[in-house]
Amino acid sequence: MLKMLLPLIGLGFSSWCFAQNPLSVHVLNLENGLPSANVKVTLEAQQNDKWTEISSSTTDDQGRINDLYPKDTALQKGVYKVTFKTGDWFRQKNQRSFFPEVRVVFVIDGSLDH
Repeated sequence: MLKMLLPLIGLGFSSWCFAQNPLSVHVLNLENGLPSANVKVTLEAQQNDKWTEISSSTTDDQGRINDLYPKDTALQKGVYKVTFKTGDWFRQKNQRSFFPEVRVVFVIDGSLDH
């Protein structure tokens, strides 16, 4: 049976209040619906033709990272990539995975409220 994580479920943005971090993630295991703790996640920004890591963290016991965007920084327009290191998570659990990592690329252009 194919085992996967659902990292997109909580890929959330909020520009309504910069007191809160504008980017959070929530990772759930699709096999059992439970949060996936200890998943390494990186955030990169595209600068020219290169990706530059601007933040990284590991999900908590609830499968969440509430502050993936650099703290005390306004959300900048640009192209971003969030990478979930799912292969590492499955190896920690002595399980095989079809996806060694899951990448989500998105654009913040200021035209939509998040």
